[in-house]
Amino acid sequence: MTDRIYLDHAAGAPLLPQARRAMDEVWSRPGNPSSLHTAGRSARRSLEESRESLAQCLGAHPTEIVFTSGGTEANNLILLGAAAARPDRPRLAIGAAEHPSVAGVVERLPGRVEVWGVDAGGRLRDPGPISAETALVSTMLVNNETGVVQPLEAVVAAVRKAGAWVHTDAVQAFGHLPLDFAGLGVDALTVSAHKLGGPVGIGALVVRRDVALAAPGFGGGQERRVRSGTVMVALAVGFAAAARVAVGDLATEPARLTTLRERLVQGVSVLPEVVVNGSAPTSPAIVNVTFRGCRADDLLLILDAAGIDCSTGSACTAGVHQPSEVLLAMGRSAADASASLRFSLGPTTDAAAIERVLAVLPEAVVRARAAAL
Repeated sequence: MTDRIYLDHAAGAPLLPQARRAMDEVWSRPGNPSSLHTAGRSARRSLEESRESLAQCLGAHPTEIVFTSGGTEANNLILLGAAAARPDRPRLAIGAAEHPSVAGVVERLPGRVEVWGVDAGGRLRDPGPISAETALVSTMLVNNETGVVQPLEAVVAAVRKAGAWVHTDAVQAFGHLPLDFAGLGVDALTVSAHKLGGPVGIGALVVRRDVALAAPGFGGGQERRVRSGTVMVALAVGFAAAARVAVGDLATEPARLTTLRERLVQGVSVLPEVVVNGSAPTSPAIVNVTFRGCRADDLLLILDAAGIDCSTGSACTAGVHQPSEVLLAMGRSAADASASLRFSLGPTTDAAAIERVLAVLPEAVVRARAAAL
């Protein structure tokens, strides 16, 4: 795999060696962190040290970190937990271009969810007055398909006037943009380890200490009585290690990725019938491109055969490809929304990788368009 170009970091970044080494030190240790014996207390110490480290990376208090199995569970916890905790406010509001783990609440709570539209650039439109019946508003900080940064500050200001809670899915922001939970003014925030070089299988919901969520599930209530189940200590340790690396690199890595992203955008923009989706500001790590006249799956497989890994959109809906719901929400046609690829950059991406992609793309697009005839 070393000769391949990996441009799907938004789906899952390669495991950082620092995270691997940190986990190697604890994998073999016995002990449930809820047990009172010596092994249990040792596991608890590793868990709580990881919680403290992650909190520091996020500008949060350790008691605000609720470990989960990933971003999807964290999003589910806040949406369902807020809906159940505030019966006097039976409604929720979400953006039209959210991750499936947020968008799916429309079907879970039929008739109770307002969907705020986005403009052609992928940014939330002004929703106007917010209903006094709204318990929670949830919007991404960085869109997982287009990389568009949402106007969170304006959302928070509007929601505060209505007395609702605010949640942001910051999975694609963590490690690429500075995050300060307290400074953002939100009530809850979602992050996930494997997007920034940590292990798969762990994420966190950061929840303000004065926000009391109802637990959608039941069990031991290990994580602040909101999430039950034994936390995997080694994964928490790996998550904390990856977060420290990512936050430590914020002084240089976003600028480096911005340069690479700009080169990729400039290179694809000279191709005929190609559109780069999403208006500024955007993440330095994501580029979403429509190749008109192609089927995205065809182009993806041609690039894959050439040694380039990219995506047709959210990996959480991969397997049965259909037009991107995000691009449809932005007003794109079904044809264009079915002809788009996401290239997502990370620590392993360099200038040579971008140049190789740009060298391969022209012929690949011609072949994909011929296959679509």
